[in-house]
Amino acid sequence: MSDSSKDHWYPVGLLSDIYTPRQTLLFDQEISLTHDDTGFVVKKSGGVSLPTIERFGHLWTSLGQPDHDLFVIPEADTPGRHLVDVGSVKVKCSPLRAVENFLDIAHFPFIHTDILGAEPHTEVDRYKVEIREGVNEVWATKVKFFQPQAAKSAEGGIITEYMYRVPAPTCAVLYKTCPPRPKEWDIITLFVQPLTEEWCEVWPWMALYDDDSTMAEMVSFQQLIFMQDRSILENQIPLKLPLDPGMETPTQADMTSVAYRRWLKRIGYSYGAQMVAA
Repeated sequence: MSDSSKDHWYPVGLLSDIYTPRQTLLFDQEISLTHDDTGFVVKKSGGVSLPTIERFGHLWTSLGQPDHDLFVIPEADTPGRHLVDVGSVKVKCSPLRAVENFLDIAHFPFIHTDILGAEPHTEVDRYKVEIREGVNEVWATKVKFFQPQAAKSAEGGIITEYMYRVPAPTCAVLYKTCPPRPKEWDIITLFVQPLTEEWCEVWPWMALYDDDSTMAEMVSFQQLIFMQDRSILENQIPLKLPLDPGMETPTQADMTSVAYRRWLKRIGYSYGAQMVAA
């Protein structure tokens, strides 16, 4: 199966920041981001222009030939939400490792102690995972977990319901209980830019209902969560994500990870993956 890795859309910068020229990497290749009278411009070495999409507060591009538009998040367009550009963090790990960590529920009590989880509430109840054939996405639903502080807007611990969606190989969308509006979903995303197979730049973005917190407080809360994850990500061995089912032993809590890895193999995505045991 041929590698489809370059034939997808990838985040490469915040729209609000690209008015200053930016140099970065995508799949080990240097690219430049600028803004002129025609709009945002992305070029690779040799001055070759790349396609662009502006969405979710970010600029997206591709080194390949995507046969599809960038995914949408319709719920993010509902009135009253705060659209939060969190910024970016560079992480020494595979871009696929970063996504898989975002999908992991079991680590909450141990890494995000007294925020997203706490002992003795460590058990992950059975939930539903599927690859939705019509849209070719991984979904996990009916995920429930006790969280001492589910969001910046939360007041006290609650049972939080989650839905995870993987609409693209290096992107994940989390829908979770909104503390101020329990019938609505807060939306937290992870957009990952593959710099190399073992380095990535992570661009979180959120669409929240929160009329009490300042923008700086919402950004700070999410940055705290991710920085707690960063040390775990950078110490995982191997740095690439194993796709051989015999390389790591999953548990019931890892059902989403298992589906994600199978899906990557199905669509022929190998950049940042370890295909066979070393």
